[in-house]
Amino acid sequence: MERYALLKEKVIERKASFSLLISFLEKETDWLKSPASTRFHLSKEQGLLEHSCNVAETMLRLKDTLAPHITDEICVIVALLHDLGKVGMPGNPQYLKGGKYPYTFNKELTYLSVPIRSLYLALPYIELSEAEAQAIVYHDGQYVADNASVACKEEPLTLLLQYADTWSGFVLEREKVQVKKAGMI
Repeated sequence: MERYALLKEKVIERKASFSLLISFLEKETDWLKSPASTRFHLSKEQGLLEHSCNVAETMLRLKDTLAPHITDEICVIVALLHDLGKVGMPGNPQYLKGGKYPYTFNKELTYLSVPIRSLYLALPYIELSEAEAQAIVYHDGQYVADNASVACKEEPLTLLLQYADTWSGFVLEREKVQVKKAGMI
């Protein structure tokens, strides 16, 4: 939670609206305890928050080298919100414990892709630029067939979020699982 608190402090210009959104998420949704996935990366309680912090921290490191013109605030906002849709809806989480995997998808939710639900939850509280919206919607890059329409039209912010998300999910979080399985932590 210390990492999360430090990241939230980087939001200054939109602090009021960001704080309202965070308050809503922390009080009304499973934001603080949701897993990041049903079985792939960080399928554990608080996995989504850990993943979102990993993405934000990775994005901040990458942007210093690749895109120093992008602010820390923008990086933190899009990184923390990119998978927000995984919380589901207030009182109705997207992931439920049990089943074949550690978590199963809640079939009572109306289907929305994670990025679309992310925007749906965030936009009543915080204004996003077109570049921020594009980054959130297309953060999975070309791993998702629906994203073909944005190929070669990505804003630098979108690519930065894609790189940070991929690095976090496929390297940082996978390494932690492999080290744990080897009995090293």
